Amino acid sequence: MNDTIVLGLGNPLMGDEGVGVRIVQELQSTWGNDFPQVDFLDAGTGGMGILHWIAGRRKAVFIDCALMGEQPGSIRRFTPDQVRTQKVLAHQSLHEADILNIIDVSRHLGECPDQVVFFGIEPESIAERIGLSPPLENQLPQYLNEVISELRIL
Repeated sequence: MNDTIVLGLGNPLMGDEGVGVRIVQELQSTWGNDFPQVDFLDAGTGGMGILHWIAGRRKAVFIDCALMGEQPGSIRRFTPDQVRTQKVLAHQSLHEADILNIIDVSRHLGECPDQVVFFGIEPESIAERIGLSPPLENQLPQYLNEVISELRIL
């Protein structure tokens, strides 16, 4: 287990909702050898399992689509202390979770990484389909560069 983990969140069967997973797959296949001290994980809709993946790490980087009221394809970097949740849970699955609440639980357990960073990407479309919408697909190199820059300041 490395000190740093990058987790891609989302469901690739729901269009732009899968952007986090897609970015982690690209990072691992293209840049994985350049960052041997980093674990890359397709966390999908990992729910509370995320607690185990981040426990004992020094740094956790999450990548997910986020409704921020921005232009589709926009990316924002933030920490848990800079945002508050607006997610409404349907409570229909154990895989369903609010990532900010998971971070709070991790803190209460004393297992939270010292550094937690989120990259949120504004979706254009969340609907049943495989693949990203054109605005997100076109921005993929920028997303990779943003995360790579974050990893270089380990």
